[in-house]
Order: sequence, then C-alpha cells, then structure tokens
Amino acid sequence: MASEAYAVTRDHGSALLDALATAIVIVGARGEIEYLNAAAQTLIAVGINQARGRPLAEFLREPAAIEEMVARARDGGEPISHRELRIVPIARADSQFMVDCTASMLDTGSVLLEISDTTRQQRISRDTALLAQLGGNRLMVRQLAHEIKNPLGGLRGAAQLLERELPAEPLKEYTRLIIREADRLRTLVDNLLGPGGAPQKIDINPHELLQHVFQLLRNEAPADVAILRDYDPSLPSVHVDRDQLIQAMLNIGRNAVQAIGERGRLTLRTRAVVNATIGARRHRVVASIQFDDDGPGVPPDLADKIFYPLVTSRADGTGLGLAVAQDLVTRHGGLIEFESRPGNTVFTLLLPFDGVSNG
Repeated sequence: MASEAYAVTRDHGSALLDALATAIVIVGARGEIEYLNAAAQTLIAVGINQARGRPLAEFLREPAAIEEMVARARDGGEPISHRELRIVPIARADSQFMVDCTASMLDTGSVLLEISDTTRQQRISRDTALLAQLGGNRLMVRQLAHEIKNPLGGLRGAAQLLERELPAEPLKEYTRLIIREADRLRTLVDNLLGPGGAPQKIDINPHELLQHVFQLLRNEAPADVAILRDYDPSLPSVHVDRDQLIQAMLNIGRNAVQAIGERGRLTLRTRAVVNATIGARRHRVVASIQFDDDGPGVPPDLADKIFYPLVTSRADGTGLGLAVAQDLVTRHGGLIEFESRPGNTVFTLLLPFDGVSNG
C-alpha cells in the first residue's frame, strides 16, 4: 500500500494525497525530503519547493525520534509505529504537536512517514479531565476549609481571653503569637475558599488587565529579570470580572518570576486563536494570554498535580497561586494550560470572547 501511494504521487500528481488530513512525508536514502503533502507542509510550516532535497531534520527542533524511526524502518524493512510523538517545527517555535507516526519502507528505498496530528484530541481529553478534577477539588477544599475555620476561631478567642488574664507582659507575647498564627491560617483558608459569588463582569480589553499585571510584575521582579510584551493589538474586549482576572494573571506571572530566579526572561504574549476547544466546548475564537519564561521548568513529578491546592516545589510556597488562578479563570468559561521543559515554560490562559461562564 505504501508503494502504491508513492506511485500515485510520482505518476499521477499529489491531488489525492493533498486531500488527506494525515501528513505524508517521503524521506530519501540520505534523509532528504522527497515529498510533502499539503497536511505535512502545514504541520512542518514549509513548502514542498523549499523542502525538497533538504534533510527533514533541518525543519524540526527535536528530530532524533523521527530520524530513529526512519533508520529502523530502513534497516528492518518492517513498518515502525510511534504513538504520542512530540514534533516542534523550527518555523513555528511557539507551537508543538503530539502525533502518531508510522514509518514504512518503499520499494524505491525511500521511507514513507504517515503522521496523524492528535494534539486536539489529546487537549480535549486533558482539558475535560482537568475540569472534572477542578470541580472535585473545589468541593473538597471548601469542605475542608469550613472544618478548619470553626476550631480556628475558638482557638483565637481562647488566646484573647487568656491574654487578658495574664499578669506579665512577656507572657502575653505567647498569646499574641497564637493570635497572629491563627490569623495567618484564617487568611490561608480564605484563599483556599476563593472569592464567593458570581463574577461581576464588565467589557474590557485584555491588554488593560495585562498592562496592570505587567506594571506590578516589573516592580516586583529582580533587576536582571526582563519582562517583555508581545501583544496582538487586534484583540477585542472580553466580558470578565476585572479584579478576578487580574488576580489570576498576577498569580501566574508571580509564579513565573519566582521560577526564573535572579536572572532571566518573562514574555507576556496575547493572540487570538480560532476554532479553539476548551474542555468539550468549541469556540469560534478565544483570547490566548501566555506567560512564557526561560526558567528551569515544572518538575516532572508535579506536572499532573500543578493545579492542585497546596502543591508547590518551593519550600516557602503555599501552593495556592495556580489553584486559585485556575478556579478564577474557569468561572469565566476559560482554562489555564501549560507546556514545560527546562529553559521554556509557557502557561496559557484561554478565555472565550463570548463570555460563557461555568461559575
């Protein structure tokens, strides 16, 4: 079948293969590109005339896995398949794709790569699981917080009464310590509970919110941390609660600055994304607000739990910033996603322009 597909390409043109949603790449004996169908040209972001005769590795940021598949198919003569392979085109450095790939040997000595982009399906599954997890977390945290607040109030009241009865000032320092710690814990519990009630929404441009966050982060960041802006000026207004969205963005931005340390870069980026999916809901267009930093990345053991309350990689962290941010954004029908590897972490806040609210 692979040989027949190549014959169609060679003898009868590429119209049939260009109609496929699957990306088709034919790699020659020296690793050079012989053919790309329309889907492959879109995936790799290069035209066939520009690519033909040049190594496939020239167009991929991390080509080792693809090159290994091509070599194994050529050496063994049998088709080789790889699921959930990550592809990062050099021409689209801000994008990466998860694909299923099969490499098959052709009679001509070339290798046929069939690449199916599964990014959207995986994102839908991940977002759906994340939203379900968030709903369960929200209920559990609220129940736990209410259970903590009752005895905490009694503890604080008892310390106040004891302070009045103590004769010596040095002894009162102990009761004041108890009161301070009780107040600190109450603040922590209030942060866990998050804001009550529905968002108070207004129409506002996302850049007005982000500019406010930019000013705060620039004032807080170390001198050698550069905070850059890359805005899409065409973004229309969104219907959101101003204070809640600023708090969500600020939480993400502060996490990024803390991850960077004393020297590095954080870029605040906005884009409009068409035909985007948030959970199981498809939107014609959404605002994408990204916090892109060059820090060490999210530790792999925390990647699946990063939005859980009280989960943090910092000794002095509360683990509430991202959990609260996710909660606030989902109240507006949006979602926070992230991609991370050492030297590049991107948290993306997706926000529909249609004002759909889950909260």
